[in-house]
Amino acid sequence: MESDGVAKHPREIMNQLCTHFGLTKLPFTLSPNTQFFVNLKTHQECFNTLVFALGTGEGFVKVTGEVGTGKTVLCRKLLNQLGSSEFVTAYIPNPTMPPEVLRRALARELNIPEAETLDHYQLIDRINDQLIQIAKTDKKTVLVIDEAQALPEDTLEEVRLLSNLETEQQKLIQIVLFGQPELDKLLLQDRFRQLRQRLAFAASLDTLDFGEMEQYVIQRMHFAGYNGGKVFDYGALKALYKGTGGTPRLINVIAQKSLLVAFSQGQKMVIKDHVLKAVADSDNVFKPKKRALWKRLFKAKVA
Repeated sequence: MESDGVAKHPREIMNQLCTHFGLTKLPFTLSPNTQFFVNLKTHQECFNTLVFALGTGEGFVKVTGEVGTGKTVLCRKLLNQLGSSEFVTAYIPNPTMPPEVLRRALARELNIPEAETLDHYQLIDRINDQLIQIAKTDKKTVLVIDEAQALPEDTLEEVRLLSNLETEQQKLIQIVLFGQPELDKLLLQDRFRQLRQRLAFAASLDTLDFGEMEQYVIQRMHFAGYNGGKVFDYGALKALYKGTGGTPRLINVIAQKSLLVAFSQGQKMVIKDHVLKAVADSDNVFKPKKRALWKRLFKAKVA
């Protein structure tokens, strides 16, 4: 599609792209939209572990994964799944805070009045009382902390102390930590050996293999309203896999740009050249400097 020389509003371009490919929305956005959650093996295994672990009512649960592997969308899916019939959830998306701020954030999530004005001891008492009241309604309280590798050490210790709140029959709060591999290094410190012993369940998110990536691309297109045949041919998928290493976030970035390149050329099939242009325009992807390396790379068999 040749440009007519007239600048267009980004929303107009987006709408035209969606119309061109028969979509109702963009399929590869970076926002952690649970409507685009693809039940791939690594994600489903982690999700099943989380649901089972919280059903037991015991200990900490930890989920780790490299940047861009889908931890936040899995976290959001878990929060949606828990709902309000059996669980009361508290969500901390940015834990880079001192212990006192974490306590107050938890109190707000639990709808405790005057959370900002109570002193330390009053706040702990109110949190404990609220947790007991929740338990009396046969509900479980779950604290979910995203980006847990960013927890200051004193705040992580506060999280451990919160896990001590219990009755003779049960824990009053369960804690789920989502974090990058640096979280494992943080927990290896000697001061956190008690917390490590309380990790009842742990799971990890991996990058996708080629088959999983192909399924991911197809299903994201389907979730965005596409009902036709394949849009990305084999060469495009091969280039997409080599350029992203199977990291979902990078797949989203390159796939979205590839659609835009194909659209700008008036084509409805994304081919290798479209993906290569998208890769060349992106950071944090695999880009050999010499053309000969590109040729060898994309002739190689994808495992």
